[in-house]
Amino acid sequence: MLKILLKGIFILLNLDYNFFKEKVVNYCKLETEERLEYSNLTDEFYGGCKTEQKIGMEYERIPVYKSDGEVVPYKGEFGIGELLREIAKINNWDYILDNNNIIGLKKLHDTITLEPGCQFELSLKPQNTIAELKNKIEEIDFAISPALEYFGIKLLNIGVSPKTTYRSIELLPKRRYHSMAKYLWGILSDVMMRETAGIQVGIDYKSEDDAMKKFRLANLMTPFATAMFANSKIRGGVDTGYKSFRALAWLNTDNERCGFATDFDKNMQFEDYVALLLKTPMIFINRNEKLININGKIDFKEFMDKGFEGFIPTLEDWKLHSNLYFPEVRLRNFIEIRNHDCVGGGLEYSIPALYKGIMYSKDAISEVDSILNKYTTNEIKELRYNIPRHAINARIKNKPILDICKELCEISYYVLKSNGLGEEIFLNPLIEMLKKGKVPCEMQIT
Repeated sequence: MLKILLKGIFILLNLDYNFFKEKVVNYCKLETEERLEYSNLTDEFYGGCKTEQKIGMEYERIPVYKSDGEVVPYKGEFGIGELLREIAKINNWDYILDNNNIIGLKKLHDTITLEPGCQFELSLKPQNTIAELKNKIEEIDFAISPALEYFGIKLLNIGVSPKTTYRSIELLPKRRYHSMAKYLWGILSDVMMRETAGIQVGIDYKSEDDAMKKFRLANLMTPFATAMFANSKIRGGVDTGYKSFRALAWLNTDNERCGFATDFDKNMQFEDYVALLLKTPMIFINRNEKLININGKIDFKEFMDKGFEGFIPTLEDWKLHSNLYFPEVRLRNFIEIRNHDCVGGGLEYSIPALYKGIMYSKDAISEVDSILNKYTTNEIKELRYNIPRHAINARIKNKPILDICKELCEISYYVLKSNGLGEEIFLNPLIEMLKKGKVPCEMQIT
């Protein structure tokens, strides 16, 4: 009765009842939600400091039909959605759902998730050794192989879809991906989202100082690592003229949230990384499983200071915003190194091996730092723009980077060998390839 009376009063006064109701609801949220404070913004990073130094890996592959090589769509009797249901049924995985659509699977600490163009991603619990990562990947691959065989699907170890382009790849029915696709700018943002696949490595840190030394060094290594694992030459059925079209796509995607998240000439701390996130435009927030689109109208600092349409910042907003920031190297409660094309033939394990040998040795960090510190910030940034086309034949100070790449591998190799775990063997495919002056796309490994 009161509700009817109020509506009548608002009609008589020519006021919008629903608008008033929304503002009241949002005001109530201001009073009941726990507001995020500036002092909390570094909590995740300090919480990531740990004594045990493990290695993590995320492994994306492009699913194609064996019959015609086209990317597998989400929908359909033999689509990715039904494939996930079959894998769950056979191997007792739990569903990951978004708006009642199955978008991934989970079992204990391991997940199978889908990228925007249905790229298959394995996210693995960090392990002590590369061999443990390899065993886990092989275990999962063996478990899902009957379903893949039944559906006639192959997972490609390659950095970009070799045949199907983004215009023919339907976006996964995951709400955040649709909001991202509408917002992200750059002439190749759709290519990045729907066509590409990469391998990411997670590195642990012991302290803030340790984290930021590794973070800076990982950024310095980015162009060289991208070059070594360049594996996305063929796109749309033709030779693009680039060794890593995936790297080119990232160079042409929303440079407000992509690229280098570091000042090479400054000793950064956690607060400096937070400052970068604070000035990054926001895409959306999540409230009661509903996306509230912001579409770059404000950055996160403005959200902290003023809120947005009655909503106040929460810790979950900050975590989401941090995950919608896509630099070459991302700081989390570990260091996420993101800049490698998907590769196979054993090279997939060369990626974590390269970083483990360098990042978990003070001497190796110092040695690599002395090698790469010879180059200015502008030289490193310019090199990054030359890598997609030329890979290891790109030049810095008018010299090809191949010798530097070999040197980085050699440093990592001898550290791993001295550790006595036999992990240096995982670098052998990379070392042998570099000896031939080749990169993965020239070895035709899919």
